[in-house]
Amino acid sequence: METLQKCALVLTIIGALNWGLVGLFDFDLVAFLLGEKTMLSRTVYVLVALAGILNIGILFNHISR
Repeated sequence: METLQKCALVLTIIGALNWGLVGLFDFDLVAFLLGEKTMLSRTVYVLVALAGILNIGILFNHISR
C-alpha cells in the first residue's frame, strides 16, 4: 500500500503544480504536453483526481490514529 500512497502523492503534486500554473500564468502544462482534450490528457486528469480522493482517505486515516 505504501507504493500506491507514494504514487498518489506524486500525482497530487503534479496536479497542484499544474493548477498553480493555470492560476498564475493561464498555462495548462498537461494540455501543452499531451494535447488539449486528448484521451491521454483526460486520463492524466482522472488519475490526478483519483489520487486526490485517495489522499483524502489517507489524511483521515492519519487523523483518526
